[in-house]
Amino acid sequence: MKFKDYYDVMGVARDATQDEVKRAYRKLARKYHPDVNKETEAEERFKELGEAYEVLKDPEKRAAYDQLGSDWKAGQDFKPPPDWDAGFEFSGGGYTQGDASSFSDFFETLYGKETSGRRYYRSHDFHARGSDHHAKIVIDLKDAFEGTTRSLTLRAPQVDTEGHVGLKERILNVKIPKGVLEGQHIRLAGQGSPGLGKGGAGDLYLEVHFRPDPLYRVSGRDIYFDLPVAPWEAALGARIKVPTPRGTVSMKIPPGSAGGRKLRLKGRGIPGKPAGDLFAQIQIVLPKADSPRSKEIYEEMAAEMTFNPRASMGVS
Repeated sequence: MKFKDYYDVMGVARDATQDEVKRAYRKLARKYHPDVNKETEAEERFKELGEAYEVLKDPEKRAAYDQLGSDWKAGQDFKPPPDWDAGFEFSGGGYTQGDASSFSDFFETLYGKETSGRRYYRSHDFHARGSDHHAKIVIDLKDAFEGTTRSLTLRAPQVDTEGHVGLKERILNVKIPKGVLEGQHIRLAGQGSPGLGKGGAGDLYLEVHFRPDPLYRVSGRDIYFDLPVAPWEAALGARIKVPTPRGTVSMKIPPGSAGGRKLRLKGRGIPGKPAGDLFAQIQIVLPKADSPRSKEIYEEMAAEMTFNPRASMGVS
């Protein structure tokens, strides 16, 4: 996937006001509209303009796009940085310019497939509930096991009096419930946009994501990790100590355990009803032959044991 420089497409500076963006689009749209311009590249250029304007005219989409930074070049191979949108607060306005199906993979990767449009009310006598806001938050896996209260900084776009788009920060103390799952939403009532007239404020929905853990992998409520095991522990069986998100426990390695075998610790996954399980996947680790005695042991094993790891391949 290639990076798209929407500012370059529109021919405006990165600090252009919203009015400057609008004027640039109107000028270029007239120039490249297929009904006016019959050149071969005009239709494609018109589609690019529609996509760029969809982003830059919307303060939320524009502020999110700006978070990617200015070092990217048009046509450069692009993959969004991990959690690039964490803590970014948005209300989810829909497509208002052009056909969503004509937008690029780059656009869809950043903004998804929104379908619902916004409504604007100007009458002071109208009463309407404020729009809901959404934000992605990243927590540690241990927070899901223990539950906690976190101080989170959220950034929401705003347009200043001169028409420039910036970000306004606010700090919220958020209770992370015990047993929360990846992708689950935490609702904060009344923390969305203010209502109109006597309408109540909208809510804020925080979508939970786990920060990558150096040891554990998460699948629903189940937790997986690789368990290094010595050859003699795998062959003869052993009782060893293993880490879990809630502390060290004792685990039995059955005799004859092969590499890749999964051992289950029931109920040691993310808490819930029922709780998830913890799976340890055996990884057999060979000691190095880095001393005369260790080399001698390996030589004795080669001489004494009739073992051919390639027997199943038909190779003797």
